[in-house]
Formats: sequence, structure tokens, C-alpha cells
Amino acid sequence: MAALRYAGLDDTDSEDELPPGWEERTTKDGWVYYANHTEEKTQWEHPKTGKRKRVAGDLPYGWEQETDENGQVFFVDHINKRTTYLDPRLAFTVDDNPTKPATRQRYDSSTTAMDILQGRDFTGKVVVVTGANSGIGFETAKSFALHGAHVILACRNMTRASEAVSRILEEWHKAKVEAMTLDLALLRSVQHFAEAFKAKNVPLHVLVCNAAVFGLPWSLTKDGLETTFQVNHLGHFYLVQLLQDILCRSAPARVVLVSSESHRFTDINDTSGNLDFSCLSPSRNDYWAMLAYNRSKLCNILFSNELHRRLSPRGVTCNAVHPGNMMYSSLHRSWWAWTLLFTLARPFTKSMQQGAATTVYCAAAPELEGLGGMYFNNCYRCVPSAQAQSQETARALWELSERLVQDRLGSASG
Repeated sequence: MAALRYAGLDDTDSEDELPPGWEERTTKDGWVYYANHTEEKTQWEHPKTGKRKRVAGDLPYGWEQETDENGQVFFVDHINKRTTYLDPRLAFTVDDNPTKPATRQRYDSSTTAMDILQGRDFTGKVVVVTGANSGIGFETAKSFALHGAHVILACRNMTRASEAVSRILEEWHKAKVEAMTLDLALLRSVQHFAEAFKAKNVPLHVLVCNAAVFGLPWSLTKDGLETTFQVNHLGHFYLVQLLQDILCRSAPARVVLVSSESHRFTDINDTSGNLDFSCLSPSRNDYWAMLAYNRSKLCNILFSNELHRRLSPRGVTCNAVHPGNMMYSSLHRSWWAWTLLFTLARPFTKSMQQGAATTVYCAAAPELEGLGGMYFNNCYRCVPSAQAQSQETARALWELSERLVQDRLGSASG
């Protein structure tokens, strides 16, 4: 039922588009006015809607308001070392009508993670992002850190993770960010990470399961499972199991699973309709790298849906996301053919900041409070494949995942 309520959210702000020749500006105290460059005049009312507006919230971290010698308000972005006369809060305005507030947000494929968070303060919030040393995981972690959150980069390679922490601190020296070791290809490492996190005695408000591998040749982990399946699904499944009590105590809390549209090009059922483990962790002879990746991304959505069903009564919601088509990231590095394809397609791809936007939207958007069990693309809810919506398959995957962890770790898995 919670997911159905999302249908009532506004998904367009087309009526607020300005006619040609008009510009939106703000006064020093936050009121919005409109400049008509054709007629060289200004007015308080929107030229199409007739509404009066003011900006909402404080300036984003790193921004400062100044006034030039002509009395014109301008804004200084100290992080990116630039100035602009455009108020960065103009994407978040409210009508000058106390009885009927209307928030306007412009979220689409060009939106960045920083756009989603502008004007928000996450001081006191704790965020964990797996695979955060590069790509969209890094941009997700950085965006939250630059808005006050205590961010933990959970990564296998600590050298790269430490470099990522340093890059964030270079942008804002007050950022509260740290790196911790997490190797999803080793269940004991997942266990050790959870123990180390619990020892910090801090809450957990957002858990972003972002880490993934792509295009790997067939190999088994030390736990005896096909690598893509364990890293992309089972490692995250076990991590959430170990941290779920902290998430529930920190409620409201959110979990975000980074999936992919490629989940549509596979299934994990055999002809009898039962879960086929040979598909999830295939032998060398039955292995195809692309298919293994697709199936792991289908597992992400099924896991997200079942997790939401189980934990939402305790205040923890979960959604799955597609970050963007042909994302140019380190995922492709294991396969030279994909490296070439990504290189040729790079002019048409999203930036890493744009790729992180949907993840951050599901992790932070106020309108999604209490809502979950959904799949998002370009910050917009969309319908996943038919099998990704199957409650029976989601439950079967959960039970199989529990057995796989139990078989490998025994009673110490809980």
C-alpha cells in the first residue's frame, strides 16, 4: 500500500517554465523576482502562473551570499571556486501562500546528486556506502559528506578508499568521512566489518549497497560461490542481515540497492517455477559474464522488495535504483571489449554526479519517507520486470541466501 501512495506525488513543474527572455532572480532576503530582458522590466509575480515565490532552506554547504557594488546579490561557491548571480536554491522554492505550500523540484536525467541535497543538512546522520572509492559510489558518499553527514566508505581496497577520503576532505576540510575495510567476496570480511561498525556505537540512517563487479571471467570466491553472484548480491544480503538491528534502532532509516536495467534480460527460475541455484552460481561450463551480471541485478531488486516487506513495519524502507545507461565507471575495467564500448559511448553517458542522483534521491528525498519496495530510474519511479515483482521469487531468494550463508559460516553467521 505504501508504494501506491507514491503515485500521488507531483512529477512535473512544467507550468513554472519561464517564457523566452525572462530570468528568475532572488533578493538578499530570499524573495524571487522575474526580469524581462526584452522589455527591460522586473516584477514579483511569475509571468505565467502569477504566483509569488521565495527560496526555501539555507544555502548549500560551501556557498556564501554577497552583494556587488551595484547592490546586486551574487553567490560564491567556495568548493568549486566560482561565482554566479543564480541562487542555487532556485530549484527549491515555495509559493507565497501559507495555507497552500507547494514545493518545486526539478529532477530528471540531468539532475546531479548535489542538486538533490542542496539546502539540506545531514549533520548527525550516519551513511554507509559500499564500493565508495570511485564512480557513483564515491559521488554518493561525497555528496552526503559535503552536506554534513558522517559517511563511511566501505571498500575492499583501503589504499583507494583512503585516497577517496582525502579527495573529499580537500573539497571540505570539515567533512566527517572515513574508510573501513569490506570485501564482499569474503563473508568473514562482511562479518568483521559489521563487528567493527557496531563497535563504533553509532546509528545507521542510510545504507547504500552500491559495490558491484561486471564482466569478470568465471571464478569462485573463497566461500565457494561464483564471484559476481556473491559480490553483487550475497555479500550485501549478509551485510544487511548483520546491520538490520542497528537500522531499526535508528529508524526512520533507508536502504538503497543499486541495480540495473539489465535485470530485464534474464530470469532465475527453472521450468518448474522453482528457484534455480545453478543459474545464480553457475559452473564454469554454464557461465556467461553478462548473464551473471544481469541475474545479480535482478537479485538486487528482489532482495530490496523482500527487505522492505520485512523491515518497513520497524521503520526501515528499501528501494532499488538504476543509476543510468552506459555509465562510464570502473565497473568495465575487467573486460577490454566493454572498455572500448564505454569509451566510444562516453560523450553520450551521464556524469558520475548525475549517475549518483537517483541513489541519493531514494536515500534522502523527504517525499519518500516511509515509502519503499519500488524501483527508480532518473529519480522517477518505474516498473521493473515481471519477475522482479514476484513476491514468491523474492521470498525464495531470501531463504536460499540465508541457507548459503548458514552453510558457509554455521551458527556464527547471525
